[in-house]
Amino acid sequence: MGNFLRILIAILLPPLGVALHVGLRWPFWINILLTLLGYIPGIVHAVWIIARR
Repeated sequence: MGNFLRILIAILLPPLGVALHVGLRWPFWINILLTLLGYIPGIVHAVWIIARR
């Protein structure tokens, strides 16, 4: 799956984008927490996780 599609999924559903990229490891759970605290922090974290790898 290309990075563009992963980033698009991360914008729509941040935890799903992270889960597709790293699985159910600690970045996924951090993203769940950030998304619950605010949608924008969840998006920023998801895009950062996908872009750095």
